Amino acid sequence: MAPAPLPQHRRTGWVAAGAVGSLGIAAAAAFGVHAAITPTSVVGQASPAQGASAPADFIPGYRPGGSGSFGGFGATSSATSTTPASAAQQVGIVEIDTVLQYQDARAAGTGMVLTSDGEILTNNHVVDGATSISVTISRTGATYAATVVGTDPTDDVAVLQLTDASGLQTAKLSTSAATVGEAVTGVGNAGGTGTLTAASGTITAVDQSITASDENGGNPEQLTGLIETDAAIQAGDSGGPLYGDAGTIIGMDTAASSGGPADGYAIPIATAQAIADRIEAGVDDATIHQGYPAFLGVSMQDGPAGATVAGALSGGAAENAGITAGDVITSIDGTAIGSADDLGATLGGYDPGDLVSVVWTTAQGNTDSAAVVLGAGPAD
Repeated sequence: MAPAPLPQHRRTGWVAAGAVGSLGIAAAAAFGVHAAITPTSVVGQASPAQGASAPADFIPGYRPGGSGSFGGFGATSSATSTTPASAAQQVGIVEIDTVLQYQDARAAGTGMVLTSDGEILTNNHVVDGATSISVTISRTGATYAATVVGTDPTDDVAVLQLTDASGLQTAKLSTSAATVGEAVTGVGNAGGTGTLTAASGTITAVDQSITASDENGGNPEQLTGLIETDAAIQAGDSGGPLYGDAGTIIGMDTAASSGGPADGYAIPIATAQAIADRIEAGVDDATIHQGYPAFLGVSMQDGPAGATVAGALSGGAAENAGITAGDVITSIDGTAIGSADDLGATLGGYDPGDLVSVVWTTAQGNTDSAAVVLGAGPAD
C-alpha cells in the first residue's frame, strides 16, 4: 500500500525510466537521479541541442485527446510560413539552453522576460531535468546563469530567475483573450539554433485539450484550456510567445503535432501569468513546487525483496550514507517502503536539506540505517 502523503510538503514524487549513460546506472526508476535514456523522455522537450544523446531532430509526439497519433513538433502546412523574428518580436524574449547532467544530454527552448531584474516565464518541460540553465537575451546577446524559482508540472509552467540581471526589457503581454480566426505569430528558438524565428498563422480553436506523451507514448500528460493554431510551431519554440493580431503576447507556445495538418498549441498568457504569480508569491502545494526537489541520489528497481537500489550517484546523499547497489530500502522516517513507487512518493514529501532516517537491508541480509541530509536535485 502506498504511504500516506506528508501534509507539510507538497512536491510529488518523480520517476523517469531508462539509464544514466555517463554514470553507468541502469534502472526502472530513479529517485534523486532523474535518469532517462535520452532527453526526449521529457514531455514536449523543446529541442535536443548539439551534444545530446538523441538525434537533434527528434521531438516527442503529441496526441490530441481522443483522436489520432502524432509524431511531434515541426509540422508545416501551406497556411503557414516561417521567417526571422523581427526586432519588435524579439523584445523581452530569451533563448534557454540546459544541461541535463544525469541524462548526459543538452536541450534548448525559449522564454519571456517578466521583470526587469530577470524573472523568466517558460514551459516546465523546457527545464525539467536540468542541472544547469543558461539564458540569452535575444535582443542584446547577453547571457546569464539561471535558477528555478518554481514549477507547475501539471500545467507545464515554470519561472526562472537570472543571476545579477537588471534593466531588462520585458515581454509585451496581452490583456485580451484569443479569438478564433485571429492572425497570430509564434516566435521561438526553433531547432535550438539560438536564432529566433517567426511562424505566422491563425487561431483555429480555443479551450482545447491534448494528451502529451514521450516518443514511446509513455508519461502521458493532460493539458487543457489551450489555444490551437495552424502556425508552424517547432521544436525549440516551447516557452516562447504567441503574438496576437495587436502585436502583444496572447499565449505561450507549448506543443505541436506532426504527420498531417499543422496543429500548434499555446497556453493562454493570462493562465500562464496567473500561475507565475502564484509561483512568485511562494505558493507550494500539490501542483506548484518551489525551487528544486529533494535529492537522494539513487536509481531504483522493484526486486523480489522490494525497492532495490540499482546504483548510487557518486558523492550523493545515499552513497555518503553507505547505501550501495543491491541494498533494499525499507523505510524513510518510519514510512514503510515496499516498492520503487513508494520511495518516489515518500521522497516527494521532502525538501532539499531535510534530515531523514533511511533504513535498508544490505545485499548480505543485514539491516542498516543512517540519518541522511537530502540534497537538491535537478529541476522537476
